[in-house]
Order: sequence, then C-alpha cells, then structure tokens
Amino acid sequence: MEEIYGIKYSKPQVVLMQDTGIGVAESAARTCYDSFENSENKVIRDIEYNLPDSDMLDDLNSIEDSNLLDDLAWTYFHHSILEHANLSFLIRGTSRGVLQEHARHRIQAISVRSTRYTMSSIINAFVSSLGTKNRVFFIEKLLSFDMFVTLDEDYNRIEIGAIYDKLDYQASKLDDFYSISVAKSSLSFIDEFKNDSEALFNALESGKKKRNVGDAFKHIITDNVKVDMVVTFNLRSLKNYFTLRDSGAAFFQIRWLAQEMMRVTPSKYLDLIIKK
Repeated sequence: MEEIYGIKYSKPQVVLMQDTGIGVAESAARTCYDSFENSENKVIRDIEYNLPDSDMLDDLNSIEDSNLLDDLAWTYFHHSILEHANLSFLIRGTSRGVLQEHARHRIQAISVRSTRYTMSSIINAFVSSLGTKNRVFFIEKLLSFDMFVTLDEDYNRIEIGAIYDKLDYQASKLDDFYSISVAKSSLSFIDEFKNDSEALFNALESGKKKRNVGDAFKHIITDNVKVDMVVTFNLRSLKNYFTLRDSGAAFFQIRWLAQEMMRVTPSKYLDLIIKK
C-alpha cells in the first residue's frame, strides 16, 4: 500500500511464469560471428559441430552467464540478439490506466482480463438492486469485490455510486434493459426474488451468465478498476520497458509495476539490460 496525492493505493503482484534463458541468444550471436569455439560455455562450443539433442538443449537453456552477450550489450550495443530471450509475467491487481500505458509498448504479447466477459457480477448486483431501488445494497456489494486499486473506502464509495448512477440512467432509457443484462434462462428470478436483493443476486450468480454482457456496459468503469494480465517481452523490449517505466517521469502506477517485474527478473537477464 502507498499513499499518492492523498489517496491510498494497492500495488500489483507479479510472478515470472517462464523464461527461455540466454543460451539461444548467445547461439544467435555466435552464428553471426561464426565464433562458437570462443564460448566459455561448452554446449555452445559443441553446437559448432553437432545439431543439439535434448540433453544439449537442456544445457543450453540453463546457461547463466555469457561473456559475448555482455560485450555485445554494453560495448557494441548489438541488441538484436537479446530478442531471442523471452520472459512471461503474470500480473495481478494493476489498473486499467496502466493497461493503457502498456499498450504503448509495441513489441509485447499481452492477454488481459476481458470486461466483455467478466462484468456479470457488477451487472447482477445492479439488477438485484433495481426492484427495491437499493443503492446501498449495490455499493456494499461492489465494495466486497475489491475491484479498485484505490484503498480508501470513502473514495471507492464515490466510484461505485457513480457506476450505479450511470447504470440507473441507462436502465431508465431502455425498455429491454433486463434482456441485455440477464441471461434468458435467469429472467424468471427477477420476479421470484424482486423484494430480496441478496437472494436475487445469489440466484443470478448461480445461473447462466449473459454472454458478452460487458459490450453494453463497458462505459461504467474507470481507469481505477483492477485488471489481471499476462505479458511476454523479448529481452530487448524489456530493456526499453524498464528504461522508460522505472523512470521518475513515468506514471507512478506503471513504475510500481515495472519495479515488481524487475524484482522477479533473474539477474542473468538484468545484467544484460540494466546498467551496473
């Protein structure tokens, strides 16, 4: 938790899910210079005369140091060879605002929690509050979802109240609001539990989810909402990302994320992309 500009924020969690090693990157560099025999790593020297078998590939992918890569990265700035190493990170609890910043980094693979498919609980809470006009129920229910990076409860109540107001306005404009917000097989629950918001919410949650419900309601959420994602960078792109996003000029939330990603990145990669 950290307080910025008078608001308390949670920080993201990051796990390194996979890394491909630096051995392939050294092999690529040795191919450029036809210098396999100069490697301090035996398996690299062997590749000059043998196509790698599974045991050799295991040895290749377990290489921890490469004098050539270090020289190319810091003396000759031949960074294209770093593109042969890839790292994949699982990120939990960053914000949609950070997602927008991430999209500016062109060379990455990114898969993000979809609002098209994952907003049903928010909409179910609103539908459950409609019959009794129970705004308090909606606010308390969404508070329990832990859906914002902000941690101030009073501030989050304002956020949720704004979500309620936007949904309430939209519902007032549509005769078919229930049909776009609730699966057809669950519509009967609305009359069955119309006087009990909690029971209606539980019934809707246990029923079939409305497909792509977020299509009609994506406008209700803000950059403050948490998202989860998996991102994969090649090492050259990760160097660029850390350089830009660990800077004091970067948006503070993406700086937190870059610092967490850097913390879980093994030193064999950091040594090639972070100036010592």
